[in-house]
Amino acid sequence: MERALEDDQRLSRRLEDLETFFELAREGEDVIEDLRRGLDELSNDVNDIETRTLLNGENDALNAIVTIHPGAGGTESQDWAEMLMRMYIRWAERKGFKVVVNDRQDGEEAGIKSATLTIEGESGYGLLQSETGVHRLVRISPFDQAKRRHTSFASVFVSPEIDDRIEINIREDDLRIDTFRAGGKGGQHVNMTDSAVRIVHLPTNIVVQCQNERSQHKNRDMAMKILRSRLYEHEMAKKREETRKIEESKLDIDFGSQIRSYVLQPYQMVKDVRTKTEIGDVNRVLDGDLDELIHAFLVWKKTG
Repeated sequence: MERALEDDQRLSRRLEDLETFFELAREGEDVIEDLRRGLDELSNDVNDIETRTLLNGENDALNAIVTIHPGAGGTESQDWAEMLMRMYIRWAERKGFKVVVNDRQDGEEAGIKSATLTIEGESGYGLLQSETGVHRLVRISPFDQAKRRHTSFASVFVSPEIDDRIEINIREDDLRIDTFRAGGKGGQHVNMTDSAVRIVHLPTNIVVQCQNERSQHKNRDMAMKILRSRLYEHEMAKKREETRKIEESKLDIDFGSQIRSYVLQPYQMVKDVRTKTEIGDVNRVLDGDLDELIHAFLVWKKTG
């Protein structure tokens, strides 16, 4: 709620400033640059707010683990992979996020053979999920003495940092607890009271029971411990399935699976294949300004 109020107040100030500039323009003042800057700032604020509203996936709020691998091509693609690594680090720095380099394997001449980063910050995974796929670079190679144009590929895979500390909250309303009379083999040690306990967890249909103790209270406590353990494993199985689905989304590092092209020669253009977003200032993007591309992806994902 506090964040929403701050957003509302900031947008109101932006609109008031624009109204003032329009009034000055009507009076003959030269405020064109002020108007352009004000409109850009308002547009950026609106996009930022819209981006946050689009981050409603189950794992969107989590930190991001980013893995980068070069494609075929040796030094060329290894250098390109390092450029991508730098791009994500600069993006995180712009956001005020923390970056941990978990693993980095350097290339023989330049670049990297692989790298894994953890980017810690609000909705890190939700924002960077747009980057999973193959990234293509076209440029005049700095490693080619003939100065020929080269095409390089690198893959990026982004996954959420899943917290293994799963808190198991069991609601009483979700339980059906039955008591029954425990019996021994061959009729021996028959308990004449209803001390055995069976618990059914209704949302998952997990059933546990305990009749080892003569006390119903002790049997109930033990059955609840077993139920917590079963529910923990149930949640872990769900998370393993999530991870499997994410892993299956990985793409081959080749032309057919690219998500974005970065062209430095013969012209300059970044183009996202999925959203059709085009940005002419490639260096700005490579320096970590990814917000326009991320916002366009989230809108495309929601409406596509």
